[in-house]
Amino acid sequence: MQLKIMPKKKHLSAGGVPLILFLCQMISALDVPLDPKLLHDLVQPPTITQQSPKDYIIDPRENIVIQCEAKGKPPPSFSWTRNGTHFDIDKDPLVTMKPGSGTLVINIMSEGKAETYEGVYQCTARNERGAAVSNNIVVRPSRSPLWTKERLEPIVLQNGQSLVLPCRPPIGLPPAIIFWMDNSFQRLPQSERVSQGLNGDLYFSNVLPEDTREDYICYARFNHTQTIQQKQPISLKVISVDELNDTIAANLSDTEFYGAKSSKERPPTFLTPEGNESHKEELRGNVLSLECIAEGLPTPIIYWIKEDGMLPANRTFYRNFKKTLQITHVSEADSGNYQCIAKNALGAVHHTISVTVKAAPYWIVAPQNLVLSPGENGTLICRANGNPKPRISWLTNGVPIEIALDDPSRKIDGDTIIFSNVQESSSAVYQCNASNKYGYLLANAFVNVLAEPPRILTSANTLYQVIANRPALLDCAFFGSPMPTIEWFKGTKGSALHEDIYVLHDNGTLEIPVAQKDSTGTYTCVARNKLGMAKNEVHLEIKDPTRIIKQPEYAVVQRGSKVSFECRVKHDHTLIPTIMWLKDNGELPNDERFSTDKDHLVVSDVKDDDGGTYTCTANTTLDSASASAVLRVVAPTPTPAPIYDVPNPPFDLELTNQLDKSVQLTWTPGDDNNSPITKFIIEYEDAMHDAGLWRHQAEVSGTQTTAQLKLSPYVNYSFRVMAENSIGRSMPSEASEQYLTKAAEPDQNPMAVEGLGTEPDNLVITWKPLNGFQSNGPGLQYKVSWRQKDGDDEWTSVVVANVSKYIVSGTPTFVPYLIKVQALNDVGFAPEPAAVMGHSGEDLPMVAPGNVRVSVVNSTLAEVHWDPVPPKSVRGHLQGYRIYYWKTQSSSKRNRRHIEKKILTFQGTKTHGMLPGLQPYSHYALNVRVVNGKGEGPASTDRGFHTPEGVPSAPSSLKIVNPTLDSLTLEWDPPSHPNGILTEYILQYQPINSTHELGPLVDLKIPANKTRWTLKNLNFSTRYKFYFYAQTSVGPGSQITEEAITTVDEAMASRQVDIATQGWFIGLMCAVALLILILLIVCFIRRNKGGKYPVKEKEDAHADPEIQPMKEDDGTFGEYSDAEDHKPLKKGSRTPSDRTVKKEDSDDSLVDYGEGVNGQFNEDGSFIGQYSGKKEKEPAEGNESSEAPSPVNAMNSFV
Repeated sequence: MQLKIMPKKKHLSAGGVPLILFLCQMISALDVPLDPKLLHDLVQPPTITQQSPKDYIIDPRENIVIQCEAKGKPPPSFSWTRNGTHFDIDKDPLVTMKPGSGTLVINIMSEGKAETYEGVYQCTARNERGAAVSNNIVVRPSRSPLWTKERLEPIVLQNGQSLVLPCRPPIGLPPAIIFWMDNSFQRLPQSERVSQGLNGDLYFSNVLPEDTREDYICYARFNHTQTIQQKQPISLKVISVDELNDTIAANLSDTEFYGAKSSKERPPTFLTPEGNESHKEELRGNVLSLECIAEGLPTPIIYWIKEDGMLPANRTFYRNFKKTLQITHVSEADSGNYQCIAKNALGAVHHTISVTVKAAPYWIVAPQNLVLSPGENGTLICRANGNPKPRISWLTNGVPIEIALDDPSRKIDGDTIIFSNVQESSSAVYQCNASNKYGYLLANAFVNVLAEPPRILTSANTLYQVIANRPALLDCAFFGSPMPTIEWFKGTKGSALHEDIYVLHDNGTLEIPVAQKDSTGTYTCVARNKLGMAKNEVHLEIKDPTRIIKQPEYAVVQRGSKVSFECRVKHDHTLIPTIMWLKDNGELPNDERFSTDKDHLVVSDVKDDDGGTYTCTANTTLDSASASAVLRVVAPTPTPAPIYDVPNPPFDLELTNQLDKSVQLTWTPGDDNNSPITKFIIEYEDAMHDAGLWRHQAEVSGTQTTAQLKLSPYVNYSFRVMAENSIGRSMPSEASEQYLTKAAEPDQNPMAVEGLGTEPDNLVITWKPLNGFQSNGPGLQYKVSWRQKDGDDEWTSVVVANVSKYIVSGTPTFVPYLIKVQALNDVGFAPEPAAVMGHSGEDLPMVAPGNVRVSVVNSTLAEVHWDPVPPKSVRGHLQGYRIYYWKTQSSSKRNRRHIEKKILTFQGTKTHGMLPGLQPYSHYALNVRVVNGKGEGPASTDRGFHTPEGVPSAPSSLKIVNPTLDSLTLEWDPPSHPNGILTEYILQYQPINSTHELGPLVDLKIPANKTRWTLKNLNFSTRYKFYFYAQTSVGPGSQITEEAITTVDEAMASRQVDIATQGWFIGLMCAVALLILILLIVCFIRRNKGGKYPVKEKEDAHADPEIQPMKEDDGTFGEYSDAEDHKPLKKGSRTPSDRTVKKEDSDDSLVDYGEGVNGQFNEDGSFIGQYSGKKEKEPAEGNESSEAPSPVNAMNSFV
């Protein structure tokens, strides 16, 4: 069976009809590949590939270059028109056309003026198959005129008055960028009170005394010619009422005085625009800028609204302290009335701006090239829109189609040309022109009628080598007209491809997703159409992967010993691996102690610095493998401390051969103290720049007593020497005499040069200044230079004092700049520095991420996807995306108030992320924002989603009330987090006997709407343990446990006679008391007669002065104590008959089951257990669990 290629990617099945890929009859565009194999005989109509912009502003100081490039076969010839008539370039010696190109070069550098060549130019590229034309290119030279000279009188105003400083820049081409600065080229501060309008004027809502200055200067920057023009400075003086009266008194009569009060507070009025209404027209796709600036005292605040709708959230930006409203990418929907409101404490004023959005033509469907074979059909579609709606006109080979030669194969239907049964003579280039009063669109699309047999462009017998278990892609680039079908075969005998492992692509490529060893072989690609057939063979080899079968191992070695790492590699026998060793991801040190062979790395005489991570990497031409191990170096076994001492300091330092940049230092060594001196260390002091600070100068061997020292210019040197032996370093010598070197130009430039904007319109250039030692002379300064990286601008330079930064104002937002900082002093300049790249300031991103999608993974997890924003809209370093998400309401609690928003940030260019920890069965909303170094961009449209049900939490509480002889009543509160709709409650309970054994478990289902339940037919005086939990449709939730006891049978209690109330027991106790009294009397009589007990005798004979008859602290007898009084109750004791509970009882006591202090008793003695959400107490003995026992375990333990 044959394998054929279809237009879309297909998988080959093991059986069925052949898969045929008809690579289109080219109703859509097909570009003829200009492959060198086709160029010698394949014809193609011209196609314009490059042209100058429609509005082409040129620099009058440079030659004019009007671009026009085209491709085609045969190569096209070029001609030009100027202002609608033929432009004969041969008659103008200043005009030349580049060879093989239509680009015009007008040499105005030698002679001529740019204004002479202003006009409308159009290029035509023509060959035997047709003619393509360029846009109308309007060529105009840029202009940067000077300000007209004018005399500006100083302005004197009273404190609080309003003011407008006019700029009125000269009209240039393109228009100038306006900014206000002072004489020091520093931007004038602006605020809600003082700001620059769109027309360049500087507006003061009210003036203050600090506005007084003599250097209000308006600058106009013409970027095209990189020139800045300056207006004459304006002087402003703001004075108080008293000062104003003094001024009037000096110049006018005594009666012409201002009042004692300063300017009164007043409601706002607009400085611009004038009146109550105005009109603004903007084109679709542009930025709409609306401005309102008001005066008043106190300073008014500006607000904006759209009268017939909301301002677009993601496209609205406020500039100039909200005095300017900007809407990006405006469309017809943005038309309407916009109102600005100026408000202060004394009132408000309104102005309405009527906005109309028009549109230059824009494409809906642009015409595409057609490649057809004789007899085929096709269409050219040219569809555009605009406001007003554009007019569509057709041309063929640059001639209006109405007056062109008739072609029976074509038919015009408005914006569509229909071709039927085309012939080779139907080949031509068609132009579609869509125009209205605001602009035009011009598109070239050719119809190329070709009859070409198939051609395969992939080189014959190409060898593909692929590692096993990786994808293999076999190319079969082809061309033909009509479009060929592609078939693939494997093997020299033409065995058909019919397994499921192959994938075919539109371009003819055969893909084997997982190549195996049996995929090796010869593959044949066959292309066929009605004019012929072509085939090509390629070869595939599958190689074994490279693996490290013996990896280096972690090692700990002593300093000075040897260590070896082994790295054994297995690879395909036809591939030769290259073994490379790395230390801490860098090259091995260039040290003979490191040696490598085929499988080993050996480090001899290991030092402390050798510790780190060593990586073995095996590379082949197709793949690589690596493995790492860590080496840790430890100290060797300590040796006995030496008995020698450090050397004595050198002395007799002398300077000789004193030159500009060198000097010879000589010294006499001190005593080495029985350990040979190994080296001398020389240090210097710069008394001029760093007095008292000694720095390293040089080191020489211990056998030298002289050193030739290199010196730097403009340094006042002193030297000292220290000796070092195996014990240590000596004290420094006495300092030498001072030696001052001559000044010279700096020999180095500042380090750490950086350019980083702090505001959207500035570039802060910083550097690490040279120190005094590095200055090489007096008068250290810096030449700071900058220019935009992506442009042909010349360098702008400024020389600044010995500082560490310079601020460039008026820069475009986030533009790369090349920066240089060069040191200079009174002698000269340092070497030319290398340029570094920086960026002007970032601004907040302009666009919100689009196409936000939410996929709910489960009840607590969701995945969010979004489309990245255009890089240009980031306006800074992209730091990532930030998701704000919050719970709007729970599905089971409609009136739940909003929860605080949570934020997750995803670094870099990620376009998806996971939201964990969601509440089940809840409504959430989220939005996404892009983040740069300046902050967050606008939020995307809120996207809502809903989490499914989950299992509920445990019931909020459970308590047992109203115990009776055979019943207990349970009361509970529903779960605090139902996480869905509760379907029912499950109650399980079982008795507990006196030995803590659990009885049979009883299950009971309770409706979800119940919060109270009474259990009947229980055993009297029996402890029960309860397990209680809620359930949703998803499943059961967490359980809560509790215990309680039914009351005692009253009949049985009546039979338990209280012995203390029986008469016989009372009589017996009285007899015992009488007997004890008689014994005490007898003892007292015998004691009075002088009789002694033996114990008494012993006490008298061995009297201990330390024995006290009474304890001083509590008054108890000191000689005897009843141990029983301090013994805890036995563990096995149960609740006494009066139902009191002792804390020392066993861990089955009611107090323990009731969570300690939370346990309570009713007046009748029954226990109330209030569930508090805490874990059960740790049991006192090992047969109890810290959590409620499971019903299954309880059943298994019951006997």
